[in-house]
Amino acid sequence: MKGLILKDLYNISHNAKSMLFILLFFAVIFLPSSGAQGYTFTCALLCTMMIVTTFSFDEYSNWAPYALIMPVSRENLVAGKYIVLAIFSVIGTLFGLLVGTIGTRIAGAFVSVQEPAALPLGLTAIASLALSTTFGGISIPLTFRFGPEKGRLLVLVSFFIPSIICYAIYRSLLVLGIALTDDLITMFLYCSPILALVWNFVMYRISCSILAGKEF
Repeated sequence: MKGLILKDLYNISHNAKSMLFILLFFAVIFLPSSGAQGYTFTCALLCTMMIVTTFSFDEYSNWAPYALIMPVSRENLVAGKYIVLAIFSVIGTLFGLLVGTIGTRIAGAFVSVQEPAALPLGLTAIASLALSTTFGGISIPLTFRFGPEKGRLLVLVSFFIPSIICYAIYRSLLVLGIALTDDLITMFLYCSPILALVWNFVMYRISCSILAGKEF
């Protein structure tokens, strides 16, 4: 398992400079308007989307057939992707918090920075991790099923499906007469990592089923 994780981290390191440039560019664009909180969410989401890029490296090197002749199960291959996804999310969140906090203070000396009536940075980090792994988690079974090229096009689906589910829950609460107060939203955000774990376990099982049916 350690080797599977290190393989993806080593491969993606070749894209590190490009991703760093993109994240810094987004800092210039988004920090004055969305503050450190919005930027942290953005960084976490962008970094988790790199999981699809690891599939491209695997396909280019014909990795899966080679891996399966070694003592590596298909479940190991799937689990490795989800662990790497979590690592990408943590890196993106920490980078967003650090650069967002420093950048907001620097930008505040030159322009008016809009800080939303927002979350504490700690809660922002928790919500960013949960949200990004939820969105990234669904991109893994999609990429296993359709391949990395189509998987890139379907990344938007990985954003769309959880959003529809959340909207349906929101509408259901309104029908039941349950108001979404600030306290309720805060409690939901603190619980979001648990929901993300459940979601990704379901996505993991779906990915295992997809991979089990593939022939290499």
